Amino acid sequence: MSPPWFGGYLDVTLTPSLRLQDLPPNGTVTTVLSFIGAHPKKPCEPSWDGFYTLDEASRRIDLAGQLKSFRAAGNSAAISFGGQLGKELAGACATEDALVTAYSTVISKYGVDTVDFDVEGDGLKDAAAAARRGAAVARLQAGRPADHPLKVWLTLPVSSEGLTSDGEKTVAAMLDAGVDLTGVNIMVMDFEPLDPGRTMFDAAVSAAEATHRSLSKLYGAAGEQLDSGQVWHRIGLTPMIGENDVKGQVFSLADAERLNSFAVERGIGRVSMWSLNRDAACGAGAQRQVGSAAANNCSGVKQEAGQYARLLGKTLTV
Repeated sequence: MSPPWFGGYLDVTLTPSLRLQDLPPNGTVTTVLSFIGAHPKKPCEPSWDGFYTLDEASRRIDLAGQLKSFRAAGNSAAISFGGQLGKELAGACATEDALVTAYSTVISKYGVDTVDFDVEGDGLKDAAAAARRGAAVARLQAGRPADHPLKVWLTLPVSSEGLTSDGEKTVAAMLDAGVDLTGVNIMVMDFEPLDPGRTMFDAAVSAAEATHRSLSKLYGAAGEQLDSGQVWHRIGLTPMIGENDVKGQVFSLADAERLNSFAVERGIGRVSMWSLNRDAACGAGAQRQVGSAAANNCSGVKQEAGQYARLLGKTLTV
């Protein structure tokens, strides 16, 4: 069983870009680079959220060079596919073979051992894409040496009552395909209206406990009988720090501290956050709300730069 780890998401497409070496010091860390999606004009070609091809990311933001320096300092990186705005490659590539090629191109280029599939919106309802994703990922895992496995996470939306039925089907599709699913990372953010006095931490714990019940059944149905501690280790927690897109919902610094304690106590396998780009106070005059969305480059709360990452990642490994 791998040790629990913390890794914030870094949106590499935002302007001005936040480079890996510019992250506030927080020891050695894992950073989840986001998001790889389908190219808008070449659907089965991987791109960074439609903004850059892989080669353009090397030329325009020196992503390959950033990664080399980042790793030389003892840090690690994972890659996230999908996301809220982009189209996950499984929904764009017409065949399993094409999808295997697309995924392996990204994995090889960036030399990652951990991948994350962030499936949201219409992608949750695409059963054909879920089947292709599962089959392709199983093939990629089968092609790896036993001492160098590919770790696979699914990242899914939740309410305070846990996974949606479509989310459970997405998990089942991976398990049914024979994927060795490292875990399910739940987005504990943008909840339904919460009762007065109920904090974002409270809602996150409720979602985690419900997800624990669901995963016990889903892994069991796939022939993997796990005890309670093993199921907790298959769960990841990702809050949206500070102000959420749902107005009035704020994941506070106190929530972050409590969520870290909960994760350590339960043996949660992974803690992440959306996002490293937002882990700073908003400057004077900064736009904190863009339409229905919270700001993408600051948290909207009074904080020190990097404070959420320090609180959420406390005692967790890379």
